[in-house]
Amino acid sequence: MYKQSLYKVLDNHIKPKIINRMNRYKKWKYGYNKEHDIVVISKTGEVGEIYEIQNLKIALPKAKNIHKFDNDKWTKFEYPKSLSRIKTVFDWRQYPEDFKTKWYDYIDNEFTRREEGFWFYNKSVPTYISGTHYMYLQWSKIDVGAPDFRESNRLFFIFWEACKADSRSYGMCYLKNRRSGFSFMASGEVVNLATISSDSRYGILSKSGPDAKKMFTDKVVPISVNYPFFFKPTQDGMDRPKTELAYRVPASKFTRRSITITTDADETLQDLQGLDTTIDWKNTGDNSYDGEKLKLLVHDESGKWEKPNNILNNWRVTKTTLRLGSRIIGKCMMGSTSNALDKGGRNFKKLYDESDVTKRNRNGQTSSGLYSLFIPMEWNYEGYIDSYGIPVFDTPDTEVFGPQGESIDLGVIEYWENEVEGLKENQDALNEFYRQFPRTTKHAFRDESKSSLFNLTKIYQQIDFNEDQNNKTLVTQGNFMWQNGIKDTRVLFSPSNQGRFFVTWVPDTHLQNRYIEKNGIKYPGNEHIGAFGCDPYDISGTVDKRGSNGALHGLTKFSMENAPADHFFLEYIARPQTAEIFFEDVLMACVFYGMPILAENNKPRLLYHFKRRGYRGFAMNRPDKLRNKLSVTEREIGGIPNSSEDIKQAHAAAIESYIETAVGFNGDTYGDVYFQRTLEDWAAFDINNRTTHDASISSGLALMACNKNRYAPVSRRKRDPIDLGIKKYDNRGSLSKIIK
Repeated sequence: MYKQSLYKVLDNHIKPKIINRMNRYKKWKYGYNKEHDIVVISKTGEVGEIYEIQNLKIALPKAKNIHKFDNDKWTKFEYPKSLSRIKTVFDWRQYPEDFKTKWYDYIDNEFTRREEGFWFYNKSVPTYISGTHYMYLQWSKIDVGAPDFRESNRLFFIFWEACKADSRSYGMCYLKNRRSGFSFMASGEVVNLATISSDSRYGILSKSGPDAKKMFTDKVVPISVNYPFFFKPTQDGMDRPKTELAYRVPASKFTRRSITITTDADETLQDLQGLDTTIDWKNTGDNSYDGEKLKLLVHDESGKWEKPNNILNNWRVTKTTLRLGSRIIGKCMMGSTSNALDKGGRNFKKLYDESDVTKRNRNGQTSSGLYSLFIPMEWNYEGYIDSYGIPVFDTPDTEVFGPQGESIDLGVIEYWENEVEGLKENQDALNEFYRQFPRTTKHAFRDESKSSLFNLTKIYQQIDFNEDQNNKTLVTQGNFMWQNGIKDTRVLFSPSNQGRFFVTWVPDTHLQNRYIEKNGIKYPGNEHIGAFGCDPYDISGTVDKRGSNGALHGLTKFSMENAPADHFFLEYIARPQTAEIFFEDVLMACVFYGMPILAENNKPRLLYHFKRRGYRGFAMNRPDKLRNKLSVTEREIGGIPNSSEDIKQAHAAAIESYIETAVGFNGDTYGDVYFQRTLEDWAAFDINNRTTHDASISSGLALMACNKNRYAPVSRRKRDPIDLGIKKYDNRGSLSKIIK
């Protein structure tokens, strides 16, 4: 059975007595509450449940005045016919006072719901939707008419409200599946905010200028046109403009008070103050909206900006339009599926990764300033959402119906898996399906197989197989340690959920800690079984605190021992607090397995650590040179440089060959590389930018170490035959002949 993990309710994040006391005096303020590390989206001074959505803690309003629809689910309220005939506030003012008095409460109620949100029973469960979500459901017109209520959209709007409330946030970066309704929801929000804001500018960008224009003309303008008169300022210009929607004089920032003022017709225009608010769109480019001040920027299809356009460059520019100095005065609503990495997806992925709310600078902001949100496809897939707006995750045992009364007899998970199974023979088609309908962020950022140096088809086959096999049961996490804490004794492996090592095989006891000592120097006792490759680092900390990780991989050879052949059995990709911890981690792993290590020597502190501790025999020399051709340093500590072009090519070729033979589906079975991080690093490997691929470097060196004979130098000295004066004869026939 599917278990949702999109959000959770935090029951004990704040003590109930504190909540009750603050609620009694309505002391909760809309915005970020530093004391309790929550974002309060309540505008009533009272809070109820606290949601955690993608690590952001959000305090909802306290439940009150919960509406009960006759069918126990969201139903759009019918707009009274007598009001629907009124097109503008000027028409309203011509009506007699007794008519207007009849509708004051109705209009008041709509303004309150717009501001505070709305509570209703959904399948008998009290359910909260934000004011923006209410406006979208009740007053927005989309391509199918009125939008359906969906639980996924409810959580989206709650998260968006938190982004608006949080003074540290520039908005959201939303990673979505196709046909999730983002464009309509964003269009609804831009109209909602623009019609209550004065002296403000609202902008729209998309993957191209025509796309931005289409969003404006086909979504934004119709939503604005269909607003009721009491929410709709009078437009300046055409009813359905092509480039700019302007709420200028004689528009007004409408409140109940402003629409109930009775004035003479000739005084009306004089009394009203204009909003002077506009909504427009721009052509796609790095400098779109540069130098302007925006209240809201809608960034649609931001994962599909192709060269020469660059979403990262554009965001660096447009980010400045949303702030005055350190004060954030506007927000960005960014959302998209992702293209292949070299078609705009890589930049969007970087922006998404830099929007993680758990990674903040000292100002409390993420690197991008945005907050990332990912909603898996199973939450928002057309045809698999029931009449209550709840996703049908698992195939139902009883009859379930959709919003239009259609029967749903299959769960969305099973449907998705069936689609995946049918595309496994076409990797590029499968990757495109993953990007369009992702269940994980890894699916969303799948690349095209033709863009990778290595066989991406096989790599993704292996990744998917590992996920299907519940990879956690195949891999054990833990740490190595010296017995009783005494160095250079015996190394033990201890499983731990916080461990830095991931292992799939541990040698039999008699093979553990095997070494040979010669002249006070220790040598590995299991060199015939396997070897390690390592990409080290030298410095404990870096200026940006984002230095590359140290990486270590263990690989077996074919041997007569009880060990799997040609198998990556250990993965270590970490950067402990000090370099010394890393050095000792690597040393202990080598000692425990009794295997040598081939490490890059451009950062030599690791190799010096081995030498000082008496383990120089574990450090392999570069296999492509004879000992007498090694440099002084190479003879002293071993290792292999990473600067040589020949080494780079040999290293990449080693990984390529291994992937072809041991990764993915090979006719009968799947490979046994169970380290997902390593597989993903291979998939993204760039031979011209190797520094960011620690896992690829160390795993490639492990392959070279286990196959060192392939790289042994060939002697160039020509050996002439020595004439010993002995002749050989061919005795066939009647006469013997000298063989020359």
